[in-house]
Amino acid sequence: MSTLHDESTNSSCNHNQGNGAAHSPCSHHKEHGESRAHHERPLQQVKNIIAIASGKGGVGKSTFAVNLAISLAQTGAKVGLIDADLYGPSIPTMFGLLDAKPEVAGKNLVPLEKFGVKLMSIGFLIDIDTAVIWRGPMASSAIKQFISEVDWQELDYLIFDLPPGTGDIQLTIAQTIPLTGAVIVTTPQDVAIADVSKALSMFRKVNVPVLGLVENMSYYELPDGTKDYIFGNQGGEIFARTQGVAFLGSIPIDRAIREGGDNGTPCILSKPDSATSKAIKQAATEVARQVSITNTRQAAELS
Repeated sequence: MSTLHDESTNSSCNHNQGNGAAHSPCSHHKEHGESRAHHERPLQQVKNIIAIASGKGGVGKSTFAVNLAISLAQTGAKVGLIDADLYGPSIPTMFGLLDAKPEVAGKNLVPLEKFGVKLMSIGFLIDIDTAVIWRGPMASSAIKQFISEVDWQELDYLIFDLPPGTGDIQLTIAQTIPLTGAVIVTTPQDVAIADVSKALSMFRKVNVPVLGLVENMSYYELPDGTKDYIFGNQGGEIFARTQGVAFLGSIPIDRAIREGGDNGTPCILSKPDSATSKAIKQAATEVARQVSITNTRQAAELS
């Protein structure tokens, strides 16, 4: 795999310097990417490619992506997960792989694997305290390398944990590979919903099917069994219904989900019988169902 370069340091590639101009990927990156594009579509051995997105940060998108991937793997599916949030990679922490490094086989990286999920993250390739200081073209180049220069082999699902927002990385993925669909994660409050509408609009403009919406942090269950709707009640569900998008489920707030993310054993494994884990498993079932519906619909349109 080509070396990923940080714009904050000198490198052997002849990147443009100064004048605030965007730095271009080195010629090796370009030539290799172009030659592959002419010969084959990337990820041909992957049956379904799912983007996990959010309009804003802090809604638990990465936490859901991690637990979704593990839940799908528990069904016997072959699952991969790409940490596409280059500026804030969290997959190494959530899988307890902070010091792990991928091996190289030929020209490709071999993804790490844990809990039945194949993994790739910029966090495996740089020091944990190193900031990724890249402009859009460099970030897009790195994502393309994760797609075409990692030995993913056969997968039933490849999940992209996208960064927040609607920027270069999202567009690069949508324009480079045929996404089966996107899952949008939100919290119930109006501030989050306002940004979710932008994410939904982006996917519709680039013709990526939206598989559905997940409402995270929906409520906190008090000791007496009542629910405290800290961030509002059913904001995500109402938005999904209004927009004609499938509602994939509500996931409650739970200390275990935070602890699992911090200690490298996601809650779906550490607390499988908790209300949160059960809600995630149900949402994963709905994601798989929507993937099947989408594939059937697209097959019918092509026939």
